[in-house]
Amino acid sequence: MDIPALSMAMSQMNVMNQFSTAMLSKTLDTVNTQSDDMVKMMEQSVTPELGANIDISV
Repeated sequence: MDIPALSMAMSQMNVMNQFSTAMLSKTLDTVNTQSDDMVKMMEQSVTPELGANIDISV
């Protein structure tokens, strides 16, 4: 058994695991932001006729 090679492989796997976890965290943050924005857009579209007409008196 080659201990130094095993140690390097385990270290590389640890780094890859940390990277994957960080990327997953960023992806979840992005999805949360997008879903919040989608909810805001849907709330604004509840009254689609709002702002469609302008009353002008001369």
